[in-house]
Amino acid sequence: MGLNPQDGITLFRSSLPYINAHRGKTFVLMFGGEAIEQANFANIIHDIALLASLGVRLVLVHGARPQIDERVTLRQVESRFANDIRITDKQTLECVKDAAGSVRSHIEALLTMGLANSPMHGAQIRVCSGNLVVAKPMGVRDGTDFENTGLVRRIDTTGINDHLSDGSIVLLSPTGYSPTGEVFNLSHEDVATQAAIALKADKMIVFSHQAGVYHRSGKLLRTIERPALENLIAQQQITTEPSVLKALTTSVAAGIPRAHCISYETDGALLHELFTRDGTGSLVLEHHYEQLRSATIDDVGGILSLIKPLEQSGALVKRSRERLENEIDQFVVIVRDGTIIACAAVYEYPDDACAELACVATHPDYRGKNRGERILEQIIAQARTNHIDTLFVLTTLTAHWFLEQGFVPAGIEALPAAKQQLYNFQRGSKVFTLDLR
Repeated sequence: MGLNPQDGITLFRSSLPYINAHRGKTFVLMFGGEAIEQANFANIIHDIALLASLGVRLVLVHGARPQIDERVTLRQVESRFANDIRITDKQTLECVKDAAGSVRSHIEALLTMGLANSPMHGAQIRVCSGNLVVAKPMGVRDGTDFENTGLVRRIDTTGINDHLSDGSIVLLSPTGYSPTGEVFNLSHEDVATQAAIALKADKMIVFSHQAGVYHRSGKLLRTIERPALENLIAQQQITTEPSVLKALTTSVAAGIPRAHCISYETDGALLHELFTRDGTGSLVLEHHYEQLRSATIDDVGGILSLIKPLEQSGALVKRSRERLENEIDQFVVIVRDGTIIACAAVYEYPDDACAELACVATHPDYRGKNRGERILEQIIAQARTNHIDTLFVLTTLTAHWFLEQGFVPAGIEALPAAKQQLYNFQRGSKVFTLDLR
């Protein structure tokens, strides 16, 4: 069955806020040599080309471990490791340079391809690479000389930003150069992380063989704060590969606002993660300095103060203190410095597999910073856990915000029977629904 054209139009329209949000931002994309050997890698290149055409500033950092291993084996060079780090002697270094150069050329060729009737037709992408990573030797550790294995000393941010400002994609390999003219074998995780930090990137996107960060129970962690993730890692509760986790946590700890982990095996994972509400992988971020939590009885006064102006304007139905106290378990709040600055309530109708989103309010001084969106994301996640298929809302003055969040207009008949009986025709609220399936 073919795609309904209207579905494509709806999808394109719903992605517009993300297109606007990402334009002009700097993203660092990290993928290992394993990703390059996957059949889906060509699709990843197409998606990268699309991001570039939408005005995203892109730095790609590739690995080459399997390609290096292949050349080491072919040349019958002894592989030596210490603490899972490759010791790069002169013979191994030749394998590293050969593998890294071959992979870089392969990626550049894919990004240059512009065949007619292909996703890359007319893209005309410029790719820049070079001596943009200054390296230093890892040195002697615990009696082991790592020779030409190195660490990132400095990222040439001026050079990279010049290329990005010219509209080029910057491609960084897992090699670096020293002021003395030496070549060093680097881990691509180190290159990607240090590049993201030095460039003050808006996002770090890490490709993994998994769909994201997984708990030992098999659960995909959609969104998690860095300290909580590091705590789970320390408890050995995370099954994602350590190199991926290190890149995610290190970059966020250093100030990168958001780090994503997605699959290099899933077609469209990059676009799904960046241009849809739910994404497809895992998002790691630092502590919210504002706490999002379930409301308690102690929050009643704060909620009343928050919603009173909206009740007076007619945006919200008036709630008495007694009613609020009885329904406090249905509320979630955002608290900043002890003050409630946003709230919302959800009333479930389990027999109808639906729930009402109500009393959505944000303090006027704190609007425009996605606080309502944060609350909605929390409510959606909880609703899905409770097997709720549809959220509905009745509103008189804020229809535009709900439309922006993906709700669609509906009639009174879309409400559960119990809610229909309570509908206030005099108030004339508009009905909007959001499909959670």
